[in-house]
Amino acid sequence: MKASEMRGLSAVQLEEKLGELKAELFNLRFQHAINQLENPQRIREVRRDIARVMTVMRQNEQKPE
Repeated sequence: MKASEMRGLSAVQLEEKLGELKAELFNLRFQHAINQLENPQRIREVRRDIARVMTVMRQNEQKPE
């Protein structure tokens, strides 16, 4: 998901997305540990998506109203 798409989401939706991504990352790491991960590149993509969500959340906090 692109940062521009994330900026259109509400704070609640961003929190939900962050929770989903963290759960997915946990599952991917678990699969990787037991050698059942088909696409190791997905770990990197999920970590970057988490960073994007957190960046957008932080920008929304600092936005003057």
